[in-house]
Amino acid sequence: MKRKIMAACGMVILAGFLLGGCGSVESGLVRTTAAVEEYQNPDAKESCAAENVWKEQESEKNGTDGGKPHVVLQQKETEASEEETEAADPYAQLLKDPEAMAADKIYAKETAEPGKTRIVFAGDILFDSHYAIMASLLKRGQGIEGGISADLLSIMRGADIFMVNNEFPYTTGGAPTAGKKFTFRADPKYASWLFDMGADLVSLANNHAYDYGEVSLTDTLDTLEAIGMPYVGAGRNLDEAVKPVSFIANGKKITFVSATQIERTLPPDTRGATEATPGVFRCLEIGTLLEVISAAKADSDFVIVYIHWGTEGTDKIDRWQQEQAPQIAAAGADLIIGDHPHVLQPISYQGDIPVVYSLGNYLFNSKTLDTCLMEAVVGDEGLESLQFIPAKQSNCRVTKAEGAEKERILNYMRSISPETVIDEEGYITKQDTR
Repeated sequence: MKRKIMAACGMVILAGFLLGGCGSVESGLVRTTAAVEEYQNPDAKESCAAENVWKEQESEKNGTDGGKPHVVLQQKETEASEEETEAADPYAQLLKDPEAMAADKIYAKETAEPGKTRIVFAGDILFDSHYAIMASLLKRGQGIEGGISADLLSIMRGADIFMVNNEFPYTTGGAPTAGKKFTFRADPKYASWLFDMGADLVSLANNHAYDYGEVSLTDTLDTLEAIGMPYVGAGRNLDEAVKPVSFIANGKKITFVSATQIERTLPPDTRGATEATPGVFRCLEIGTLLEVISAAKADSDFVIVYIHWGTEGTDKIDRWQQEQAPQIAAAGADLIIGDHPHVLQPISYQGDIPVVYSLGNYLFNSKTLDTCLMEAVVGDEGLESLQFIPAKQSNCRVTKAEGAEKERILNYMRSISPETVIDEEGYITKQDTR
């Protein structure tokens, strides 16, 4: 008899779990217990049925379906799900606080490919209609498409994050800096062209952001804020100027720090920000920059330093670059990107940290110059790849280099970058010196 009861119990328990499969485990067990009792005591069937009718009537009176166990389990499942989400994404709570994100210049970013963030960098651009590059674009009447080839625009717009050096202020006011050879400014209405080219972030840490005086810089900040374009490297005071910009993508926080050595004259034409006055983030005296990088590293998964440095018109690294590159790497940078020389410069390494000393001009003047886009892919374990994409600025237009021109530019970069290996598609790795 005991064996029969045990066998029956086993069958009933199995049936109970199957019946409960579409509901909760708890409700399935309730039904299973009732079935066992019925088998053991057939006379209890009518009593159980009466009790069930009473429960149903009570549920109707209370406006419930007797499913409270379901609610409790759902709440527990939701809480567990939230805990799992926060464990998978340590920034989940921050992403729920838009005010904190705005205060710290943090942006959420969806990526085209899960687990990978594609970041593309370009060098100097200029939208001043009094100079050849912008005058030509306006004459062509095609907007940004009149100055950048479709294949390059596809890369820029397709990036998860595209960053460029905004080498001029947006203003119609102010006066040109006395004694400065080249002074730039653009009508604020052209700031929207940044979106047309796919920009997600611009650097203002350069030696032209202040060309028309303090008002030209503050007008630039107002203009970019009004259109929702993130910027880094300048501000209304020192705290703003040194503040990095971060993007949270794929559960990783990628932080951008930007500063300028230029000008190296004292006092510089381009004013550095102070506690009470607007300016750029200057780093000829490197102490503050190293502090900012170190703090960013402690609070981020990947830190990029975009720095305005070097000597114009030469592919030779100068002593300030040689001194600062190892310090920047040691402070916590995971990737160093340079601009200002208006020409390409070597790609090197500080330990395992890549240093792109100069991206060159991008869309800046009428000269015929080799240039590039630089693409970094950041994944779960850090930098997965770094690619140099050859391009050419000519006739106030920049185009992607192909064929013989592509190979020529790659060979040139190989010749000035002895510490790196650059393959036929421009992918960069550290030279094995063993």
